[in-house]
Amino acid sequence: MTPCLDLSPADWLTGSGLPWQQLVTFGPAGFEAYARLRFLPDPAYPGQSENDVEPEGPPEHELLRTALAVLSEHTGTPDDCYFCLWEGASSDIYGDDGVRVVAWEREAGPPAIYRDPPEASRAAPTANPIAPAFPPSVLDGPKVTIPNRVYFLFRGSLADFGDWGAADRRPGEPRDWMPDPAFIWPADHAWCIADDVDPHYAGIGANTVAIDRLLAHPELDVVLADPGAEQPDYR
Repeated sequence: MTPCLDLSPADWLTGSGLPWQQLVTFGPAGFEAYARLRFLPDPAYPGQSENDVEPEGPPEHELLRTALAVLSEHTGTPDDCYFCLWEGASSDIYGDDGVRVVAWEREAGPPAIYRDPPEASRAAPTANPIAPAFPPSVLDGPKVTIPNRVYFLFRGSLADFGDWGAADRRPGEPRDWMPDPAFIWPADHAWCIADDVDPHYAGIGANTVAIDRLLAHPELDVVLADPGAEQPDYR
């Protein structure tokens, strides 16, 4: 994966005009069909806690990989794709310094941005600190910003999914976990996966043929969805 300094490929996200919750759960508007790739079954009753459900089957990362294998056949640019990595998992990205950029929605104008925590309140360094995943040129570089979310933008092949080129946590200790991307799309905009941190599913927009392939896949739990409707959710 290559970090992107040019954020224009994400303009269809930042300029979508969609309500932010719809955007982060289903991506841009305009696709023929939408679906939800469920990592957990939908809640069995209103107000159910996600803690009451035991995950079954492969982990989310592998389910996304399987979905991408299907979708790779429905784009003309499988080797030229974009990935938005949410900066909110600060300890896994920024190391023990814990510095992250946070954005929140304002009534007027662009989202306000601040650094959290500020310089004066950073925790004292530990004896064997966790190193940042990326160099300062990436951590302090431009980021894709929408209301309530900030992302690093990467470019690469679908075959490189999950390989961020992240540094070892400590010398000789590989970084064994990184968050899955919050958005994935090919350069030709044939489809988009939106995998926000809160829902128990990833939203997918694509043409009807691609969605039908996902619906029929024996290893995936995929259901059709209306992005403008209220979705099942755990409390």
